[in-house]
Amino acid sequence: MDSTSGSADSIYVPDAVRRAAKILVVGHFAVGKTTLIGTLSEITPLRTEERMTQAGAHIDDLRGAPDKVTTTVALDFGRLTLSDELVLYLFGTPGQQRFVELWEDMARGSLGALLLVDPARLADTFPVIDLVETYGLEYAVAVNSFDPYSRHAEEELREALDLLPDTPVVYCDARDEKSSAQALITLVQHLLAHVA
Repeated sequence: MDSTSGSADSIYVPDAVRRAAKILVVGHFAVGKTTLIGTLSEITPLRTEERMTQAGAHIDDLRGAPDKVTTTVALDFGRLTLSDELVLYLFGTPGQQRFVELWEDMARGSLGALLLVDPARLADTFPVIDLVETYGLEYAVAVNSFDPYSRHAEEELREALDLLPDTPVVYCDARDEKSSAQALITLVQHLLAHVA
């Protein structure tokens, strides 16, 4: 959702905008959080990516992402203007356990969370679900389908992740603007249903 890229005016929120909402994009290490925020953000996203070093080799499990060379060390930030009066701020959390202390501050003021899941690494999702639930955030699950031909049935995923019946599950490709936007819309609809 790249609006007038490069335009000086596009980096500022229009004066008409009166409301802002904060959404977390969460998930385990190397699941696509940075990619999804970059795909959806209308501004150049703020990224705190650092090159992975040998020091983290015994900590960061690269089995699901063997070509990964950088990792988020603080947060990702993007913006999406939804209407003339409403802007959405997307905050991406780091996926490693050693950055869990950042969650308290990031969760403060958040309306909810879009939980990205890699179906090949479901076990890595449980600590993230625990954090989301600890901070009392409503959430939707977005299954980042790296391989569209190995898609698991929704009921299998619900059972494997022990999701509540009203927790939305949507399939997306974090690299694709349309499917990433649909995942975000699913979360917003879920949040609206819980407010009503």
